This record gives sequence, C-alpha cells and structure tokens, in this order.
Amino acid sequence: MLKNILFVGLGSGLGGAIRYILFIAIDQTGKQFSFPIKTFLVNIIGCFALGLFYGMADKGQFTDNQVILFLTMGLCGGFTTFSAFSHDNIVLIKNGNFMLAMFYVSLTVLLSFIALYLGNRVTTLPLNS
Repeated sequence: MLKNILFVGLGSGLGGAIRYILFIAIDQTGKQFSFPIKTFLVNIIGCFALGLFYGMADKGQFTDNQVILFLTMGLCGGFTTFSAFSHDNIVLIKNGNFMLAMFYVSLTVLLSFIALYLGNRVTTLPLNS
C-alpha cells in the first residue's frame, strides 16, 4: 500500500512539473489568449494519455499495477487540472464572458471524452512489421 502511494505521488509530481513546463512554453510564445488555452490543452492531452495508458494496460503491455498507478493516477492526475479548469471558468464568468465559459466547458468535456477514446483506440491498431 505504501509503495503504491509513493508511485502515485512520484507520478503526480512529474505530471505537475510537465504541466508547468508546458504552461511556460505557451507563455513564451508571447501570444495573448482570451480563451484559457493552457488548461484546455493540458486537459485534452492528459485525457489522450490516460486513454492510451489504460488501453495499453488492457492489452497487457503494462502488467505491473504500480506502473499503471504511476502513469494513470499519478502522471495523468498530476498533469491534468480540474481545479484550474474550474478557476478559469469562474474568471471568465466574473469578466462577463458567460458564453465563452459555457463554450469552454462544453468543448473541454466533449474533446476530453474524444481524446480519452482515441488514446484508448490507438492501442488496438494493428502494427505492421
């Protein structure tokens, strides 16, 4: 049990660090976005990765439960950010952008499900040798 907690914690720390690096990289483009693009991209990428990792586990490519915990609950859990997503929406609403907030919620939820599905489907594609 303690070992599992450590694997999740290590994955979460790594996922959070990767998210921070991605945020910095987007900031360094110098572009200003009225849409919360950083959190949006992180959540879509994270859902794709989660689908990919669970699909690989279902196919037996990951058999060690601790590796699965590290990648899914840890890495993906630390990388994606529902709290930031929620905050982004509150800020949009407070700034009078109710329609943009609803668009953001709808698009994020829809594309997150699609990304999760596609990540999982990638693991079922035949590999040509």
